[in-house]
Amino acid sequence: MEELIAKARILQEALPYIKKFHGKIFVIKYGGSAMHEEELRESFAKDIVLLKYVGINPVIVHGGGPQISKTLEVFGIKPKFVGGMRKTDELTMHIVEMVLSGDINKDIVALINQYSGEKTYAVGLSGRDGRLLKAKKLDKEKFFKELRLPVPEEDIGYVGEITDVNEELIHTLLANNFIPVIAPIGVGEKGEAYNINADVAAAEIARELKAEKLIYLTDTPGVKDAEGNLISSLSKERAEELIRSGVIREGMIPKVKSAIKALEGGVKKVHIIDGRVKHSLLLEVFTKEGVGTEIVL
Repeated sequence: MEELIAKARILQEALPYIKKFHGKIFVIKYGGSAMHEEELRESFAKDIVLLKYVGINPVIVHGGGPQISKTLEVFGIKPKFVGGMRKTDELTMHIVEMVLSGDINKDIVALINQYSGEKTYAVGLSGRDGRLLKAKKLDKEKFFKELRLPVPEEDIGYVGEITDVNEELIHTLLANNFIPVIAPIGVGEKGEAYNINADVAAAEIARELKAEKLIYLTDTPGVKDAEGNLISSLSKERAEELIRSGVIREGMIPKVKSAIKALEGGVKKVHIIDGRVKHSLLLEVFTKEGVGTEIVL
């Protein structure tokens, strides 16, 4: 009986958050171990369906770097990175789109639909569908200078940056009870495809939707300080200070930079949480303590 009462208390604790976030949009960047380990995959899919059924509107943006590299190797192409970014020539772009928009996207959609009920379905989209993510070739010099990294001389190919988001398409899907699952492929003026960083894509989509929350599922507990301690709440000023001092580095820089841009564009809060923890999404959203780093202006 005590165990049952404890479960009831958990539901009661979640009630204020369910009321607060009813009808709100959460953009969730899905990546890392949560995409690869079967138990975590199922946990994520069930959590997304639960969010939808309590009245929250999840929008999922996924990555797929390891799967892309593995597929390139199957085709006899050695993955190449320039300044930490995947060099994307025409053939590589074709494979990137095949993996992201095909294999990974449809796999996520099928998994969520396995647990959803009648009239609530996930639907897969590429940024090229409905010109969802308009893009242009990445301004390499500007991008690397903003990250305080050396600007590589080598061309990075079809790596893009988003110029516009067709938020009307997403709103239409949400209004009709769909769960959008978006592959970060951009479309240029001539219909060409661009490889978009998934963290950046999620932030741009959240900004255009004025989302209540932008949540990054990662393979780290969150943002850590110089001593390696988890920072539970991080302001814009402190985040920029930690980037300048080199405490925030490598792959965490574009996440935090994108988070700040999203907040400045109207997103209420950004969370970086550990996707390796089962139900970390629910723990962050429906408990007082949370489980990761919350970034605010």
